[in-house]
Amino acid sequence: MSNKTSFPTRPLGQSGMDITRIGLGAWAIGGNGWAVGWGPQDDADSVAAIRRAVERGINWIDTAAVYGLGHSEEIVRRALAQMTPDARPYVFTKCGLTWSAEQPQAMPRRTGAPASIRREVDDSLRRLGVERIDLYQMHWPAGDGTPLEVYWQELLDLKQEGKVRAVGLSNHNLAQLQQAETLGHVHTLQPPFSAIQRAAGGDLIPWCERNGTGVIVYSPMQSGLLTGSFSLARAHALPADDWRARNAEFTSPGIERNLALADAFKPIAERHGTTVAAVAVGWTLAWPGVTGAIVGARSASQVDGLLGAASLELDAEDMDAIADAIERTGAGAGPLHPPEESGALPAHLFA
Repeated sequence: MSNKTSFPTRPLGQSGMDITRIGLGAWAIGGNGWAVGWGPQDDADSVAAIRRAVERGINWIDTAAVYGLGHSEEIVRRALAQMTPDARPYVFTKCGLTWSAEQPQAMPRRTGAPASIRREVDDSLRRLGVERIDLYQMHWPAGDGTPLEVYWQELLDLKQEGKVRAVGLSNHNLAQLQQAETLGHVHTLQPPFSAIQRAAGGDLIPWCERNGTGVIVYSPMQSGLLTGSFSLARAHALPADDWRARNAEFTSPGIERNLALADAFKPIAERHGTTVAAVAVGWTLAWPGVTGAIVGARSASQVDGLLGAASLELDAEDMDAIADAIERTGAGAGPLHPPEESGALPAHLFA
């Protein structure tokens, strides 16, 4: 395992791992053929993207069992197999979403039963080809009636047994986070967070900062909307098997506001000599408490366009300009600025 990198790193909570400010997200490389795919994807391009990210210094990959119904984890394994052991990145994955091979297009089930989680971790270990998972996360709160304390205890047990190094929660709210913490430390939280989807900045991220919980945010570019290369024409051309074609942020009136916000990032990107996508990611990383951001890439060239975010530091002027643009465009919802030093958010900072 290597954590050598030329990029800045931050401690991932109390996990003992230091991670680069961005990590490679492997949702899209799961491909299509399931309920929440991103359309067709070439596996060779996926492997090349993973290799390029690691070669350039990114030291963690975030995937999940459900991405492509196991396919994403298998692609990560193919990429890892081409690396020497001391060059491999940290591998983070998730459990709690299960599916039926007979109905691949059905929405995955939110499953928290301990026996299921135990099967899932063994399946992920096999698909990934690793002896231990560096971070294992409950993907969503269980929807099968399993209480949070039951499934969280199962993850804590897996850590105790050495099958996983650290354990975390994804897509859980503050009350659930607090409840889990009473049983055993939550090493990480993975919430959605972007300049469009800002809710986590109000309560979750400040709580994590106070409690030694690392935060790795997903969709910092709002699934492509804040890359600077998205357009109305591209939104209208999304294939039917791309989940974004059905999402409110990609249809009117939301998409017009979101693309106007992306346009407002251009002068900031020019000032820093970087890309709109890097500014979008850099905005999330400017929030105290955010350890790293997950960026998705489907090819080596896309990786190259995102690397600037790994070292970009936005200043107060940049953050003020983005807050003004959010207010002006009416994009999304949530706080416009990171919390003040006191930890309290004045009401006027909310859109």
